[in-house]
Formats: sequence, C-alpha cells, structure tokens
Amino acid sequence: MAAENASQLVGVVTLLAAAVVAVPLFKRIGLGSVLGYLAAGLAIGPFGLKLFNDPNAIIHVAELGVVMFLFIIGLEMKPSHLWALRRQIFGLGSMQVVLAAAALTVVGIAFGFPWQVAFVCAAGFVLTSTAIVMQVLGERNELNSPGGQQIVSILLFEDLLIVPLLAIVAFLAPTTAESVVVTKPLWQSLGIALLAVAALVAAGRWLLNPLFQVLAKSKAREVMTAAALLVVLGAALLMEAGGLSMAMGAFIAGVLLSESAFRHQLEADIEPFRGLLLGLFFLGVGMSLDLNVVARNWGLIVAGVLALMAAKAVVIFVVARLAKSSRQQAAQRAVMMAQGGEFAFVLFAAAASQGVINATVHANMTAIVVLSMVLTPMMLIVYGQWIEPRLADVSGSLPDEEIHEQQAVMIIGMGRFGQIVSDLLRMCGHALTIIDRDPATVAGMNQYGVKTYFGDAARPELLLTAGLEKARLLVVAIDQPEEALHIIEFARKVNPGIKIIARAYDRIHTFKVHHAGADDAIRETFDAAVRTGKRSLEALGMPKTKAEEIGDLFFCLDRNSVAAMAKVYQPGMARFDNKEMMRVAHLEDTKAETAIQAALRGEVVAWPEK
Repeated sequence: MAAENASQLVGVVTLLAAAVVAVPLFKRIGLGSVLGYLAAGLAIGPFGLKLFNDPNAIIHVAELGVVMFLFIIGLEMKPSHLWALRRQIFGLGSMQVVLAAAALTVVGIAFGFPWQVAFVCAAGFVLTSTAIVMQVLGERNELNSPGGQQIVSILLFEDLLIVPLLAIVAFLAPTTAESVVVTKPLWQSLGIALLAVAALVAAGRWLLNPLFQVLAKSKAREVMTAAALLVVLGAALLMEAGGLSMAMGAFIAGVLLSESAFRHQLEADIEPFRGLLLGLFFLGVGMSLDLNVVARNWGLIVAGVLALMAAKAVVIFVVARLAKSSRQQAAQRAVMMAQGGEFAFVLFAAAASQGVINATVHANMTAIVVLSMVLTPMMLIVYGQWIEPRLADVSGSLPDEEIHEQQAVMIIGMGRFGQIVSDLLRMCGHALTIIDRDPATVAGMNQYGVKTYFGDAARPELLLTAGLEKARLLVVAIDQPEEALHIIEFARKVNPGIKIIARAYDRIHTFKVHHAGADDAIRETFDAAVRTGKRSLEALGMPKTKAEEIGDLFFCLDRNSVAAMAKVYQPGMARFDNKEMMRVAHLEDTKAETAIQAALRGEVVAWPEK
C-alpha cells in the first residue's frame, strides 16, 4: 500500500514539475502557456520519457478544468446578456458548423473515404477545442470583447451538437455489425436532454440561492468552497446523464448564478481548481499524441491536418466576413478556431465502437486532432507577428475596440454635443466610458487625453461589454435619430433602472425618444434658440435681467409642454393628423402665453419644474 501511494505521489510530483518548468519557459520565449503544457505532456508521456502510460485517464479527470472554465464564463453572463447573444449562438454558430461540416466532408471524400466515414471525421473535427480557445481568449483579455463574445457563442452552439451528432453516428452504424449498440431513438434522447436542462434551470432558480444563504450564515469558508464545487460538478453530472456535455451544464449553472449576491465568492473559490485542471488537460493532450501512429502514417496525417485546418479556416473566415466582422477579426478567428477539439475524441470513440470507422481511421483521426491542437498556439504566434500587422494596414475600417474598464456613466457619441457633456461630467470628477465610431474623433480625443473607445454602439454586444447592465447613467449624444432609438430601447430592456438622457433632433424625435424609454430628451438646438430669443428681447429694449427671467420661464414651460404632448403622441401618425396632440399643444401654448404675460406685468408666476 505504501509503495502504491508513493508511486501515485511520484506521478503527481512529475506532473507538477513538468508544468512548473515548461510553462514559464515557453511564456518567457513568447510561445504561450498552452504550447508549454502540450510540450511538457509530450516529454513525460508514453511517447517521450514514458513517465506516464495512460494519458486518457488524465484527460478524463482534467476535462473538469474545461467544465469549471465554462462555469466562470457563465457567471459573467446574465440571462439578459445571453438572450442578446441568441442570434450569434444559433445564427452564426449554425452557419459556421453546417458550412464547415460540408466542406470537411468533401475533403474526406477527396482523400478516398466513403461519405459516411468522411462525414463522421468532419463532424468531429468541426467541434473546436473549447479549452484552447478559452485559454487563449483569457490570456489576451478578449473574452468580453465583441469578437470574443461571438467565439463563445459559436462554442456554446457546438456544445449543443453532442446529442444529435451521437444520434447520427448510431444511425450510420452498419446494421450487420455484431457489435452494434442499441441506442435510444433521437426523440427520446432529445427529450431526456431537455428534461435535464429543465431540472437544472429549476434548481438554479429556486434552490441555489437559498442554499448559499444558509451556508453563508454558517461562516465556514471551506463549506462554501465545497458547495461551489458541488454546484459545478453536480450540474456537469446532470447534463452528462442527459446526454449533453458537462461543460454545457456548468455554463448553465453559471448563468443562473450570475445575478446572485454570491457570484464573486463562487468565482474566487473555483478559479484555482479551474487553472490547475485546465493545465492538466493540456498535459494529457500532449501525452496522447501517438508518435508511432504519426511515424507509420505521417504522409496521410500531415496532409489531413493541413487540408482539414485549411478548409475549416476558410469557412470560418467567410462566415465571419458575412457577419460583418473586419478582415482582421475574421482572420484571427479562423486561425484560433481551425483546430479540432476534445469532443472529437468522444465522437470518434462512439463511431469506432459502432463500426462506422475502423481502428486505423480512429487512430489517424485522433492523431490529426491532437496535432491540430498542438499547432494552433504556434499558428497564432505566426499570425500575430507576420500576418495581423499586414491585415491592419490593408483593412479600411477598425474593429470595435476592447473595453476593459466599465464605468457608471456611459456616453455614446463624441461630436460637438457629446464633447460638451463629457467635459462637464469629467470636470465634476465622474469616470466615463465614452464610445464613438469615427476613427478620427477617437484618435484625436485619445491624443488629447480623453479615453475614447472606437465602436458601433448600435451593436448590443458592444454595449453589454461596456458595462451597460451595471451603469447608472447613459447619455446618447449621437446625431443618428433611428440608431439612438435602438440604443435607448435596448438599454431600457437590459437595465430597467438606468437613467437615460438622449440628444433629440426635433420635437417629433423627442416624442419618439420618450417612448423608447429615455428619462430626458434634450433637443439639440433648443438651448441655443432660447439664448437667441433672450438676446433678441434685449435688442428690442428689454432689460437683461428681465430677458433672462422670461427666457428661463419659456424654457421650463416649453419642456413641460413637450412632455405633455409626448404622452399622446402616436408613432406612425402624422403630427397634424393627431387631433388629441394638437389639442394638448394649443392648450399648453395658451398656458405659456398667459404665464409669460403675467411675468411681464410683474406678477408672481408658478413655474413648472425644469
């Protein structure tokens, strides 16, 4: 027993030592931590120093690192945020997966495989490595960028494909094979999966928060950590029992707890386990690269890696460009997501057990996927140093800038209107998140010392990245009336408590801005026109103090009149056809004129609120 325990301890020490030596070394020379883990795994694995002989066992345990990573990502996404990404998840995700699977199937057929084998190999390779992509995005602080959110959306959609792909593999299995495994019909598998998701959602809504409240009162830190692990692993187990991926279960659990008061505590408890297990996963992948298989079939494997990665990268680039990503963003996504992923191992194992692919194809495809995962960090280095700078010069437009600091006040638009508002707020000591989509304005403001982010604020994902859900005040200062309305409507939906002050083009736009959910609308020429009126009264002989008083009174009365008219405004109806609005307008004008005449006579007038 003592010898067995000593042997296990030697294994643990070896794993830790390999990581501690390789990862800092590879990061120091600029190759990144992922490649360090992979190289360390290859060095100590069965095809290196032979210190480990069962990499699959390590990968199986270390997959919990991917699970925990998805849980932490879920904690950062409120349900409203996830709902805003629905088009990216199901639209962008499905487009990329379907087109890539078709292209990779054609590649497999071109290599001489039957269409069934080609399709299974393509379906496995189309599932991107969540572990590698998430790790790279995390190291680059790009998880919350618009491009990062699109990649996360696609990965989520790929996780949802596990059940239908396994069902298709069972359908393709030869009926004459003696080893055919009896599987559930597709409708039954989908029903079980939906029940598992429903059970997890119900537990998240009605059980988790009360549970953590009870545990918090015990003031036992280790129990809270145990509860956090229980939630993550329990959700993963439930999803696996339902036929879905464990990572999907952890992600859903994280989303359900994203609005909990214990969110930050959960993240702090899980983070150490996540980092350690994710590193262990990469070590296992490095160990599993069978150099004997690569040596025997090196021509086919090398050609397969290059062909599959190239075809997948081309499809990803085209889909990204169709989704209006810049050339630079599309190329980066193509390089980052061109590899196969860890879920391919599951799919290939199922296909081999059911006779769809033979043992040779299984070994070759496993080697191809592992090699593609190993090549990805090196390709990213090549892309970053030699390709990305050239694309930046060629592309005429800039991608949306990453917003790392989320402030309580957001200003959209830094034209002549927004600059005045931002100056006043900054001089009063308020920290601002400023967004504008004119590159010259952004460059000039940053050069002047006012931090301004480049981006199109009409994109919901950019507003969410900028911290819209937590902001206290949103100032919409752009001069595009329809885009302003869309921004206001979205802001009011995702953050009902936020104060919204918007620039309005004219009275009609003011009415629309109020209907969209703004708390206040400032007509862009109104103040200047009132000041002109004051100077005109002075020019006609009215004393300056009296002109200021009458002008201020008119200011308040007119704003009160517009607010009253906004209540009866009917979108789509011409303003002069709206009889009720005309009646209110005449009534308010009569009240204003009466009040101004009384003020001119020196009478005391009851002023409406400004």
